[in-house]
Amino acid sequence: MGVRGLEVVRAGALTTVQDLGRPGYAHLGVPRSGALDTGARALANRLLGNPPGAAVLETTLDGVGLRAVGGPVTVAVTGAPCAVRVCGRAAAWGAPVLLRAGAELEVGRAESGVRGYVAVRGGFAVEPVLGSRSTDLLSGLGPPVLAAGALLPVGAPGPDPVAGVDGPAAPGPPPELVLPLRLGPRADWFTAESVTGRLLRATYRVSAASNRIGLRTEGPPLVRARGGELPSEGMVLGAVQVPPDGQPVVFLADHPVTGGYPVVGVVPPGPALDAAAQARPGTPVRFVRSRGSR
Repeated sequence: MGVRGLEVVRAGALTTVQDLGRPGYAHLGVPRSGALDTGARALANRLLGNPPGAAVLETTLDGVGLRAVGGPVTVAVTGAPCAVRVCGRAAAWGAPVLLRAGAELEVGRAESGVRGYVAVRGGFAVEPVLGSRSTDLLSGLGPPVLAAGALLPVGAPGPDPVAGVDGPAAPGPPPELVLPLRLGPRADWFTAESVTGRLLRATYRVSAASNRIGLRTEGPPLVRARGGELPSEGMVLGAVQVPPDGQPVVFLADHPVTGGYPVVGVVPPGPALDAAAQARPGTPVRFVRSRGSR
């Protein structure tokens, strides 16, 4: 029968393998990486009875095409809503789908949002690096970005999933991205007017330059209250760094572990960052003061 897995027929614009990431290695200069939309990744695995850490595929905008080889496999597609087809026939989005050996799965273009997630029962069993199968675009660790002809082995399936206990996530991101912000540690590097009169009141928009490293925004630039530069400091997921152009950048999963530009605040991990992963260029962005923020 050979290796049971999924062969890449169409790689899509940017499709990577992602799991929970590799936190805990920042002191070695290694980003955490992992799926950007953690809720969609978790749902895809739950639908198939996979453990939370099972590796999935993360697609970008135009989906992916896969062929089952070596035997039948069961898959589930979540994240950005899209058309799903098996051998040209419509199949379910947000539900388990059986692929018999030789069957082709076509995950179509995102109808809204940006990133889709394809899970397979048993998880994608590519070689782990530092305990994770995630592709890290910043450091280059993990499996390569998918290319046509690649074979993705599938792990042994676990217990049968419990039927009827879950459902698809909300279809796509909200029309406006609202990001709760905990001010600091370097909010005092900007004028009070920049923080309270611009950052926390103005509407920004998602920049087309956004990627897995950071959500870049366009809007009223923040003005420094002091000159000079900082020594490099540790960066965390959700840190809102402000480069010299004054446009806030929200760090996502492949963010660098250190940086020298001041961080005006941090967006806590959770549904807001998941929504940021699905925000298309031009989406309005508002920063609101998080509870407990000074």
